[in-house]
This record gives sequence, C-alpha cells and structure tokens, in this order.
Amino acid sequence: MKLSKDTPAIVTGGASGLGQATARALAALGVPVAIFDINDALGETVAREIGGSYYHVNILDEDSVLAGFEAARDHQGQERICVHCAMASTRGKTLAYDKEAGGYKRLDTETYAKGIAGVLVASYRVASIAALGMANADPMADDERGCITLTASVAAQDAQIGQVVYGSGKAGVNGLVLPMARDLMNVGVRVNSIMPGIFATPLMLGAPQNVLDSLAASVPFPKRLGKPEEFASLALELARNTYFNAQTIRLDGAIRMAPR
Repeated sequence: MKLSKDTPAIVTGGASGLGQATARALAALGVPVAIFDINDALGETVAREIGGSYYHVNILDEDSVLAGFEAARDHQGQERICVHCAMASTRGKTLAYDKEAGGYKRLDTETYAKGIAGVLVASYRVASIAALGMANADPMADDERGCITLTASVAAQDAQIGQVVYGSGKAGVNGLVLPMARDLMNVGVRVNSIMPGIFATPLMLGAPQNVLDSLAASVPFPKRLGKPEEFASLALELARNTYFNAQTIRLDGAIRMAPR
C-alpha cells in the first residue's frame, strides 16, 4: 500500500503514547488521520498539530465506536488503515491472600470480564467495523482494500504475576489475527498485530526513575525503553508492505518477562 492522501487512517488511542506517535508518523506522509480517544483536550491538540481530525470515542461502547467511524468516513473518506492502540483493562491475581479474611480471595469473574472487554472485545469491535467499511471500498494495488493493525503485548506470551486479565486478553488479540485475516482474505483486507515490550509511554514514564532505570537495564539490547516512534515505524511498515498478513510481531529489544 502506498501511503498518501488517498489512504485515510483511523488511529484509536491516538491522543498519546503509541497511538499519538503512529498518528504523527502517518500524517507526516500526507495520510489523512482521524484520532479516536477519550482525552478530548489532548486529542484535539494532536489532531490540530497534524492536520487531522479528532473524535471522542469510547471503545467499550458499540454505538460510540460506530458513530466515530461514521463521522471519520464522512470527513476524510473510507479508512484504508486502522491502527488500534486504545485499551482499558483491570489487574489482579487469580487468587490473592486477604489478611483480614485470613484466606485467599478469587478475582471475581465480573472483574475479569470487564478487563477482557477493554482489551479483546474492543479489539474485535474496532477491527470488524473497520473491515466492513474496507470490504466495500474499491480495490487498490494487489486487490488490497485495507490493513488493520492491532496492539497486543509481550504479555500475550509471557505475562507476569497479576496479569491474568491483561495477559490472556492480549493473547486473545493475537488469537484474532490469523482467523480474521483468513476471514478477510477474499476481500483484500490484511490483519496483523504488534506486541510491544516496555515502551516510554506517558503511563510508564509516571513510574519512579529507579524503576525506569531497572526496567531499561532488563532489556537485552538496546538497554532502554522502546520509543513510541519505533512502534509507529513498524505500524507504517505493516501498512506499506502488502505481504505482511496474519503476523504477530514482538517489538521488545529481545526482552522476556520474568514471573514478577
């Protein structure tokens, strides 16, 4: 796919972190970019800076996501690129010892399901809505109609203690990739995922400096946190290179997470 004004993009979570870096990288190539987020102030600022558009979209709400896609398409045309970075999750161990109760408590199913909704279900929601629009668009080179990139995590393969929700949800995101790519092969829509390791996102940078230094030292090479621009670079390559399909790619400096 040749990235240009003719290949509009939607980036969820585009107000900050990995999504913002991706939105900026796409816009730098002349791609019209619609940012979906719930941080209105930051989202509008980024959209203004890159010459894109911003839409308040809650990925947990089907109607909100559908309305966002409709508005973005009305403004910039059918998206050919969808990069899904937004997520909402919960944290907790399967069993945790409760001193006051004098025994173990189970992570309740409702909490687990809420986290899965923000990671896995939201990924399916965004990807499937994008796929439907792409499938009805005119074909481009190689009969391609679009490219969907989901954001998984290295936790999909080596989740740590306390990441039973996040890890299984992100594993599920990877699990979407092959069957969805096969479902969409006859309409020319590709699906891939990126598994970032420890990246210098605003959330991560809120940790104490000694924690950040320790995390950086744990990366085999290079011994630093990943840069959001490096995630964006891979997202662009996945869109550009039409032979990338049904891939789940680690981007992590060779790190393998320890149990804790």
